[in-house]
Amino acid sequence: MLRLRLAMVVIALICPVNTAPVAADEITAPQAKPPETRPADPPPAAKEKEEPPPPPSVTVIGPADAHGVLGRDVKSTTGENMGRIVDVIVDRTGMVRAAVIDFGGFLGVGSRKIVVDWKALHFGGIQGKDSSITLELTQAQVKAAPEYKEGTPVVVLGASGSLTPFRF
Repeated sequence: MLRLRLAMVVIALICPVNTAPVAADEITAPQAKPPETRPADPPPAAKEKEEPPPPPSVTVIGPADAHGVLGRDVKSTTGENMGRIVDVIVDRTGMVRAAVIDFGGFLGVGSRKIVVDWKALHFGGIQGKDSSITLELTQAQVKAAPEYKEGTPVVVLGASGSLTPFRF
């Protein structure tokens, strides 16, 4: 019997019992512990230090080598004023295909926009901001060209004076 009492004392010391009263709303079901997740190991190539991307290349173009074209005056080969370039049209690959010229009128009244093939323009005589671009078309050919309106099919006036629809 002494052994039994001694065993009960040892059990009581090892496993203490909480005898405080417990309210019914404090009783909860044991919570299931979510399984531990470890992040996936990165692939062997990613374990190595990732190198930063190379810096972008830089090209310096001198003022004698390139000039802007928007707003530049356009003249015929005989020196007639043909208007000014107001826009450039590129195809899906980014290649320049044509220029939009604001032609005719006076101070924007009576003018209209036409599209000319990029190959019909010559840029060799440009030396400064006051230089003009040469167009190898006559005023009569340009007057006969249909007006360019954004959102409509583009009809390009070619170097020979022919009209060609432009497809993207």
